[in-house]
Amino acid sequence: MVIFAWGVNFVVIKLGLHNVPPMLLGVFRFALAAVPAFFVKRPQIALRWLFAYGFTISLGQFALLFYGMYVGMLAGLASLVLQAQAFFTLVFAALFLGERIRAANVAGLVIAAAGLAVIGMQGGHAMTLTGFLFTLAASAMWALGNVVTKAMGKVDLLSLVVWGSLIPPLLFLALSLIFEGPARIESSVAAIPLVSVCAILYLAFVATIVGYSLWGKLLARYPAGSVAPFSLLVPVIGLGSAAVFLGEGMSAAQIVGAGLVVNVFGGRLVQRVMASPR
Repeated sequence: MVIFAWGVNFVVIKLGLHNVPPMLLGVFRFALAAVPAFFVKRPQIALRWLFAYGFTISLGQFALLFYGMYVGMLAGLASLVLQAQAFFTLVFAALFLGERIRAANVAGLVIAAAGLAVIGMQGGHAMTLTGFLFTLAASAMWALGNVVTKAMGKVDLLSLVVWGSLIPPLLFLALSLIFEGPARIESSVAAIPLVSVCAILYLAFVATIVGYSLWGKLLARYPAGSVAPFSLLVPVIGLGSAAVFLGEGMSAAQIVGAGLVVNVFGGRLVQRVMASPR
């Protein structure tokens, strides 16, 4: 569910950015995601953890990602580059949490990385250096957020995601006022089309609340180094949905690369299914 929600998410972001500037899109996304805070109790954690979560996985990741996609990063390729978070998470978890880097984790990541590299060898599509660097920085912020989530220990993840969404809106608004200006904000709000409204609703409730609640629950239950690599499947959905909805065609090399990524996890999934009681 998380992989599908986040894979399609990149197409939705691209559609939203056609009519709404990136920092303003962040305001809308997290303002809506924070609405359930009226009905959900605050997570039983210190405020520093709530702010750390809000600054990394919410504000940091999406300010960088939205701007990277705004300045030329294609939706499908953004879904690919952002998955560098799996590698950053492995390193950060070892540095800050003392988790062991197991040989099996490294081997799987190396094979999946080879698949991602092949996918990145796109034919006929230019990827701007600025878009690439901002998206890569976004992946590092996501990884820091993963480590923050893991370090919190047991916590109500729905509550964390909702209350963590209270932090970014005002900061996004400040960034929007500085870099996009009041006139552009006013014109975007006055003429916002239905497709942008639908995109914002998806980003707020499906990608943010549903996606990150489930993702955080996995990180709380299992080692970060075991959970993070599964996000490498996101580009498979991201590239496919970008091809279908945005006309970003996949080359034969990209299809081969996607196959390598799926192969890392596909065998394990089949074994689990075959071993489950009937």
